[in-house]
Amino acid sequence: MSIVESMVLGVVQGLTEFLPISSTAHLRVVPSLLGWPDPGAAMSAVIQLGSVIAVIAYFRSDIIHILAGTLKAIQTKNFDSEECRLFGGIIIGTLPICILGLLLKHVLEQEGSPLRSLIVIGCSSIFMALFLLFAESRHKQLRDMQALGAKDGLLVGLGQAMALIPGCSRSGSTLTVAMLLNIKREDAARFSFLLGIPAIILSGLLELKEMLSQGLDQAHSIDLIVGLIISTIVSYLSIAWLLKYLRTHSTKVFVGYRLIFGLAVLVLSQTGYIH
Repeated sequence: MSIVESMVLGVVQGLTEFLPISSTAHLRVVPSLLGWPDPGAAMSAVIQLGSVIAVIAYFRSDIIHILAGTLKAIQTKNFDSEECRLFGGIIIGTLPICILGLLLKHVLEQEGSPLRSLIVIGCSSIFMALFLLFAESRHKQLRDMQALGAKDGLLVGLGQAMALIPGCSRSGSTLTVAMLLNIKREDAARFSFLLGIPAIILSGLLELKEMLSQGLDQAHSIDLIVGLIISTIVSYLSIAWLLKYLRTHSTKVFVGYRLIFGLAVLVLSQTGYIH
């Protein structure tokens, strides 16, 4: 990739990773619209590390609180503490996407993978828009993060595993499932972000390791670093905006966007404008 492509992809990644609209889909569609080659699942995973840096920086106090509380709970054998339950929920919720991700890794990363086709992206975007609309219609803001535990982590984690299909959106699928569990919107988003940290770190580091083993020249390394920096900055701003937005608004604006995006992808791909 050129440095311009890395910069654009960094902005796209930062804007779409935490909004429930699918970063993977946009990293696939935007380059196609601009006439650039598909950056691939591996490149997408590495750029996502910028979003991890942003979410760790934004939630650093929450993370320290959860880890310190969990360590204290282990020492005192108080496994029902709020921090221990949250930590357990995050770990258990990470397992589904890790297991399925390893099983589907070859299929996802092979050139011309059917799972990265524009038809799949368009259809999954429309499906998830309707799924989010259903969750919004049934949503009751009854629970906050303090009430979450291992069962919630597993269910939201199963939703996170849906994001292996481009267009589903990791943040979108986890937010949708969390809302179906009647978790308050802002807390649902916060839990979604925290839950994504282990999975995105593991995926990004694995792909980065493979890229380095295959050899990266200095120019490509600089391009990658630029993309990561921009992704980090834009991701941080996106997190702050979304949490503030969800305090007083529903997710219907994202439902509308996903429907329009999905339909546009299907039409443009079928007419040959993007491929």
